[in-house]
Amino acid sequence: MIDLKDLRENREKYEKGIAKKNVKVDLDKALDLDEKHRGLIVKVEEMRAEKNAVSKSIPTLEEAERKAKIEEMKALDEKLSKGEEELNKIFDQLNEIMVAIPNPAADSVPEGNDDEDNEVIRTVGSPPAFGFEPKDHIELGELLDIIDTETAAKVSGARFYYLKNEAVLLEFALVQWLLQKYVSKGFTPVTTPMLVREEMMYATGFFPADKNEIYSVNPEEDDLYLIGTSEVTLSGLHMFDPVPAKELPKRYIGYSSCFRREAGSYGKDTKGILRVHQFNKLEMFSFCHPDKSEEEHELLLSLEEEIFTELGLPYQVVNICGGDLGAPAAKKYDCEIWIPTQNKYRELTSTSNCTDFQARRGKIRYKDEDGTHLLHTLNGTAMASTRTLIAILENNQAADGTVTIPKVLQPFMNGIKEIKPKS
Repeated sequence: MIDLKDLRENREKYEKGIAKKNVKVDLDKALDLDEKHRGLIVKVEEMRAEKNAVSKSIPTLEEAERKAKIEEMKALDEKLSKGEEELNKIFDQLNEIMVAIPNPAADSVPEGNDDEDNEVIRTVGSPPAFGFEPKDHIELGELLDIIDTETAAKVSGARFYYLKNEAVLLEFALVQWLLQKYVSKGFTPVTTPMLVREEMMYATGFFPADKNEIYSVNPEEDDLYLIGTSEVTLSGLHMFDPVPAKELPKRYIGYSSCFRREAGSYGKDTKGILRVHQFNKLEMFSFCHPDKSEEEHELLLSLEEEIFTELGLPYQVVNICGGDLGAPAAKKYDCEIWIPTQNKYRELTSTSNCTDFQARRGKIRYKDEDGTHLLHTLNGTAMASTRTLIAILENNQAADGTVTIPKVLQPFMNGIKEIKPKS
């Protein structure tokens, strides 16, 4: 949710930032409804005050005057009732527009329509030079007996999978290694609920913009939604009590399974485990002072880069263009990992600065000696299980399909340093 007062005072800033996201919203109508709403509030409050004053005076009046005032009150009540009805109608119309307005893109976000227009900031590491034709993760998964998508498709449908044997150990090695890393850096570890109420999806900005990507559970009974990221649930940690300013930033590393319909990906990455309906993820989340969010964003990015460097994976950092930004983010970086068999970089992690957009919707505040204020929220992927496994498998393979485990993960692999073909 954007700040209406700021919109009134800095309309050009919002027009520019929203246009950069290629989103069309009727700011004229929003501002017109806002003006009507504020004007009507004054009139309704005046009628309420008049009603209260007259009500208090009636018992002191003579009978004839009292009857006249009572008739006058009936007319005022009717007028007040119509005013309140109109006020609620205008508020609903205004709110409908306001929830559809995205967080304006920051000035440093490049112009563009989609991922083809994203700006590569830097490339780190070199793609491996194989002296053989590398196998993709699907072939490696079958050869090593660690990934089974065929059985999963029979059990659950397309875009599901079983991980087996060393792949399971590898996923949890990543989790253990990263939890140790983040706890040592002062992040609080959290496991979160994976089902949330509808208001949480609105508070974080996933509704209404991305509602078609979210699984609903038992509509009209439980009315719960499966999270697509623990960003949703982590944001709720401080929705109900202001954070003391001295405790900022509050940094969390959350673990959850994530569920996505992939409604907009028809025909894309249909094979393997690159684009799936369910995966596990470690997510960074930070509540910080508004003056520090740009600095905090760079910190989260640096941690993602540290992970790839220690895993020995070649990657590039991308500044996401306006047309490729989601509704909540004012700015987002992606880190893309080299996938040898696709001969290109693919998104593995992202980190977003949502400024006060989610905080305004969720009433997330910090408190200091001057009262309570909206803080800024940021998020970033530490590990998305399936895509990270793909990157490790494909970049660390030998000609016979043997995969070497990155050294930082070997202490968590029960003595396994390589995954070898089973036959």
